[in-house]
Amino acid sequence: MYQRLKNLRNDKDLTQQELADYLKISRSAYQNYESGTGGIPIKILSKSADFYCISVDYLIGRTNCKEPYLKK
Repeated sequence: MYQRLKNLRNDKDLTQQELADYLKISRSAYQNYESGTGGIPIKILSKSADFYCISVDYLIGRTNCKEPYLKK
């Protein structure tokens, strides 16, 4: 999960600070999420998935399909 978060950020050529600003958290908190030293709150997972237009299931490694679920 942590590596996927880092890979997605790098694919978009974004810094940790840019993602931290979007998520309204500190850069050190975001750095902990990417390194796996801190648990990732559901709110942050959800907001990250929305940012990348992917499913939370992809972020947490339950699927390799990035497509988000259709909202009804």
